[in-house]
Amino acid sequence: MTNGCLKMRLWAATLLIAAPLLASCTENEDRTSILEDPKFNVEGTLDFLRPDGSVIVRIAVELAESPEEQAIGLMRRRSLPGRGGMLFVYAQPQDQRFWMKNTPMPLDILFIADDSSIVNIVEGTIPLSEQSIESDGPAQYVLELRAGFVGRYGIDETTRIRWQRT
Repeated sequence: MTNGCLKMRLWAATLLIAAPLLASCTENEDRTSILEDPKFNVEGTLDFLRPDGSVIVRIAVELAESPEEQAIGLMRRRSLPGRGGMLFVYAQPQDQRFWMKNTPMPLDILFIADDSSIVNIVEGTIPLSEQSIESDGPAQYVLELRAGFVGRYGIDETTRIRWQRT
């Protein structure tokens, strides 16, 4: 056997051993990124207000303002604080359309007009669904909360919101 042939066989044997190991690293990294639960990042507070202006409940919010943040939203999140949510902030009111494709937890979604009134509420969305969830009119804000929040606190279309950055 020539020296060149021996080197080729050693290289092939190394490749046969290393390939499954490399594949398992990539597979584990993919699983980890899917299973990781990103940390909730408090960027503001949001008050739910009764028609008389009194506060029903205050929550912490993570903001989704850039197109990149809005595209990711709560995807892959398996948890959300009981008094926490994600507020999508748009430059101007527009018809909104969301889906739950990569979101493994059910949510309550509120579509909110530029005057802080609630356009409509969708309760208990279906995790991982590709079904379209839409606003009933132009909304400048969209708020995603853990499913059941709206019912627990009696939030409805007469409720208004007030939010601020922290």
